Amino acid sequence: MIPLLIYVAIFIGCFYAVRLISGGANRTGYTALKTVTFGDESAVTPNRWASVLSVITLFFLWGTFTGSVIVPSPLHMPGPPLGEHTFTHTVQDAEGNTDDATVTFLLYETTVDEEGNESAEPEPPVVDPGDGFALNDSLVIEAYGSELAPLQNNDVLTRDDGTNIIAVNGQPISPGERLEFDFGTLAMSTRGSINISPAQGIQMEPIWLPPPEDVFNRFLEISCINKFWERGVPVSERWSNFTGCEGFRNYSLWEHLGFSLYRVVVGFLLGALVGIPLGYAMGLSNWARGWFDPIVEFMRPVPPLALIPLVIIWAGIGENGKVVLLFLAALWIMAIAARSGVSGVNLSKVHAAYSLGANKTQIMRHVIIPNSLPEIFTGARVAMGVCWGTVVAAELVAAVQGAGMMIMVASRFQLTDIVILGIILIGMIGFGIDILMRMAENKLVPWKGKS
Repeated sequence: MIPLLIYVAIFIGCFYAVRLISGGANRTGYTALKTVTFGDESAVTPNRWASVLSVITLFFLWGTFTGSVIVPSPLHMPGPPLGEHTFTHTVQDAEGNTDDATVTFLLYETTVDEEGNESAEPEPPVVDPGDGFALNDSLVIEAYGSELAPLQNNDVLTRDDGTNIIAVNGQPISPGERLEFDFGTLAMSTRGSINISPAQGIQMEPIWLPPPEDVFNRFLEISCINKFWERGVPVSERWSNFTGCEGFRNYSLWEHLGFSLYRVVVGFLLGALVGIPLGYAMGLSNWARGWFDPIVEFMRPVPPLALIPLVIIWAGIGENGKVVLLFLAALWIMAIAARSGVSGVNLSKVHAAYSLGANKTQIMRHVIIPNSLPEIFTGARVAMGVCWGTVVAAELVAAVQGAGMMIMVASRFQLTDIVILGIILIGMIGFGIDILMRMAENKLVPWKGKS
């Protein structure tokens, strides 16, 4: 809820700030000629300032909730209360006598060096044992963790002698109860032991959400870019170090992405190769429409993920099975897009062509195909998006390369930075493909929306 509220506040603040700064600027282009714009979808164009600020806001929220170095430390959300903390517990012996002892614990955060090695656990704070039958204790606790503290093990009288902890910082406690303090929560187990759970703040634990720089460093590592630009290495050896780099599970990041891209492109092209003629046939022939409509309408709502077991049985777990699954993901979308494109051809254009003496082949070539291409391009963009979403599932099946395999294997070992890196790269590549297809659409179908 807190990140959402901050995001909404930044959104509103940026909206009014940009409006205040650019409010006096005159509109340019096509929309400047319009007198009415509200409610006209064609007059709505993306505000580039809003796009830039949106991306910056996401990275800001990411950094401030993970303690990232890209965000100034005063803007970080409160994290675990690192450092030394103390509390007093009261012990009662079998005769009803009581004694107080102090517990000092050091809350520390594990750091990782450049080679990925975790820092050693620090030594417990040095404390005076004190006197009486309950002695002072010291221990260390890792941030985001908890510790079942053996507070009575070093006492003169232990639990075997009939002693029990009856209060913490003067507040009575009994088995099964818990007390809240500034440094965290203390809970007493049913056997009378104290479990210390230090406060975690509202920052995300790195294992759940690593900071952006960790993801970037992981990108340099598994993409092998750091090997290419490694200092002290002769230029002649850099390329061999780059190509020989293990990356992630013996393949560099580029090889993983290359395999995924190959499967998506092949699956999409096969789906388009079959789906577009099928859609044209359904749009031009009553018999073909009646024959294939039940099949297409039946398969259209079936998610590709539901077909994985069947595809494994039919095509195996090798490369063919993955391509077949992506082919099925694209096939029905392309068939429906082509059918819709044919059905949407303006009938007056067909009549005009017939009146000018055109035959069926000429009408097909000069009227139906050009006028159906916008719908087909829209379907192609949707199909590519679905294929990218399906490739992750397809690579779950016995794949040794691919972005989907990389994400799923990393998730098993809680390598969250690789999971996030894979998601970001899949999104960027999918967005890039969509931009390329839009450019191709503008180039090949310049008459779209102008009929």
